[in-house]
Amino acid sequence: MAGHSHFKNIKRKKEASDQKRGVVFSKISRLIISSVKEKGKDPSSNSSLRIAIEKAKEADMPKENIDRAIKRGSGEGDEGKLEDFLYEAYGPENIAIIIAGSTDNKNRNLEEIKEILKKHDGKLADLGSVKWLFSQKGIIEIDSEKLNDNLSLKIIEEGAEDINERDGSIIIYTSPDNIKKIRNFLSERGVDIITAYLGWQPQKLLNIKDDKCERLLQSLRESESVEAVYTNI
Repeated sequence: MAGHSHFKNIKRKKEASDQKRGVVFSKISRLIISSVKEKGKDPSSNSSLRIAIEKAKEADMPKENIDRAIKRGSGEGDEGKLEDFLYEAYGPENIAIIIAGSTDNKNRNLEEIKEILKKHDGKLADLGSVKWLFSQKGIIEIDSEKLNDNLSLKIIEEGAEDINERDGSIIIYTSPDNIKKIRNFLSERGVDIITAYLGWQPQKLLNIKDDKCERLLQSLRESESVEAVYTNI
């Protein structure tokens, strides 16, 4: 019995590991697809694609998965078309949440998001009832090692509104109209851009320490179709 139990435990751990690996691959694939759609499939002229491919290799993503994502981004793939989605929600302690991503099946995806929210005492909100608590911003992510005080000052002079460090990366916030200008400024100085997109910044932060909130946000981020989760915590 002990041997059988040990086998089941190992099997369960492997299944959980495989599932987590699959989610990572899906998120990287979406990053590759969006990079190709935006700036083409040549990594030598598309820095965000080059970085996405490097991330894929670091995660031991098979080459055929990388090639399939590049083809899908350039319209050569056979898979279903990805559609962007954006949901507004409330979580425990009435925290505000914006959930963004892409999916090839919106109905299935909506049910999955609803189930995650319900499990963690959250709920979907009416369109516009949460978004007003946030401001849309251009968000640019670069490697933290590329930033120094001199470059930070120049980025601010170019119109950056805020610069934060998160998980070893530098996040630059700017107005949506200014994102292209700052991207070009960084590229001209040889700074590789990990991602650059329109996202959401909370206008006011809530100081909440609640394990339920963290578990909900983590579950949403682990969802295969979710690319970004914004909250006012």
